[in-house]
Amino acid sequence: MTETIIERCEAKGLRMTGQRRTIATVLEAADDHPDVEELYARASDADANISLATVYRTVKLFEEAGILEKLDFRDGRARYEDAERDHHDHLIDMNSGEVIEFVDEEIEALQEKIAEKLGYSLKGHRLELYGVKRKG
Repeated sequence: MTETIIERCEAKGLRMTGQRRTIATVLEAADDHPDVEELYARASDADANISLATVYRTVKLFEEAGILEKLDFRDGRARYEDAERDHHDHLIDMNSGEVIEFVDEEIEALQEKIAEKLGYSLKGHRLELYGVKRKG
């Protein structure tokens, strides 16, 4: 990924206000999967005039434009990540809510094999594993 979120928004013709730029910058810096309230907390640290409603509207706009991907890890919160990040899967710790990103070539190959066996060419997928840490 070479373009920033701001550059991709501009390329799609989105009007980028100062507050939208701040939210885009916060998203770009995120190395986790923040929900809107977490984005709001981070963005309001950078610009105290940003409202929660502005963050909600901006996230919705970015999602509709294909800039952000909405994730649902079954914890009641919609979370977001850059739609153009390198492919990865997720393991979600059901006790702590921690989200671990991983790539496993065996899983990738198996998914391709399954799609082929069923007569399909795989064009994309999303894998989410849910678990609890083993004791000991």
